[in-house]
Amino acid sequence: MAEIVLGVCGGIAAYKACELLRQFTESGHSVRVVPTASALQFVGAPTWAALSGKPVATEVWQDVHEVPHVRIGRVAELVVVAPATADMLAKAAHGLADDLLTNTLLTATCPVVYAPAMHTEMWENAATQANVATLRSRGAIVIEPAVGRLTGADTGKGRLPEPAEIFATALRVLRGAHKSDLTGRRVVVTAGGTREPLDPVRFLGNRSSGKQGYALARSAVARGAQVTLVAANVTLAVPAGVEVVSVSTTEELRKATVAAAAAADVVVMAAAPADFRPAAVAGQKIKKSADGTAPVLELVTNPDIAAELGEAKRPGQLLVAFAAETHDALSNARGKLVRKRADLIVVNEVGTDLVFGADDNTVTILGADGSTVQLGILPKDDVADAIWDEVAGRLPVQVGDDWDGRAPVQPTSSHGD
Repeated sequence: MAEIVLGVCGGIAAYKACELLRQFTESGHSVRVVPTASALQFVGAPTWAALSGKPVATEVWQDVHEVPHVRIGRVAELVVVAPATADMLAKAAHGLADDLLTNTLLTATCPVVYAPAMHTEMWENAATQANVATLRSRGAIVIEPAVGRLTGADTGKGRLPEPAEIFATALRVLRGAHKSDLTGRRVVVTAGGTREPLDPVRFLGNRSSGKQGYALARSAVARGAQVTLVAANVTLAVPAGVEVVSVSTTEELRKATVAAAAAADVVVMAAAPADFRPAAVAGQKIKKSADGTAPVLELVTNPDIAAELGEAKRPGQLLVAFAAETHDALSNARGKLVRKRADLIVVNEVGTDLVFGADDNTVTILGADGSTVQLGILPKDDVADAIWDEVAGRLPVQVGDDWDGRAPVQPTSSHGD
């Protein structure tokens, strides 16, 4: 298992790092907690020492003979800073080193993940955004803060993502061979299954759970991307660092995806939109007739979102389509690849007890260049990594510093998490 450094900064969200530490240690990882002096105002050193089983220090003057400000960073296989305050992001971006944690960040040669937590105005401040962009340009993973309840009665963007999702992202970074090949890229992923209302209580839908789309979003964050996740009727925990747009119908999915795709480098259509919808939606619940005759439903065809995106693709933009087939999977998928003008199409066979809701998947990735990649049965997280491998190899080289790392502005608040 890995040698992990958990840096903890001085914010009210420091208490959540205790749960993150527990998840690391219970998974068998060796964790050294390096808090700032301010962090100890929120959670004391005995707590960190008891939970990690290792001594805790904040300054370089402790155990000087071991040269901790160099040694800790050298042996680390991953550094996670959670919560990361605006002050810490600024120090890291400018190479300041005035305590043990900042010295460790300067000496570490392993991947570094920052999970920021602060009040909304601080996160949106131009100085913070510039520091985040600098860190990302150097290969660090800076997870987007969550939107939610902050200190006091305020809500907004700046909340520390849930420890379980930070943990999941950290594991992807550890397992990703230190890849940061999506740094600076804007990615849109769709997930889940749409629902087309018949009446106020019934709908036409499908069995898509959204697990593969969420795995793709989580993997993209771990590889450095800024991710917008358009989720259709998904009940899974939101991956750390993604902006989620919740939708229900195919038309809502279309509008949200087209809007997000305008600024995206990659669009991955992992959702399962309904091909048809009722021509009319009943205003009241459809009742059984007295003689038991079933109503006749008139259906109309929904728009083909992937084809619309393929037609509107900008130069250099990549489109990944999905083909869920019950028969003749490869033949049908090759036709879709051409019709939708996609760069890649991910093919899987679906049906009862196949794929939907499962944790594993078996797919074939077809490329517009004629390539074929067959994957045996794998966890959906690993399938996601394989898909991003194919995408990353096709992305054009970024020219200049044209990405500032900023996420869409969220409602404001006045206090940190």
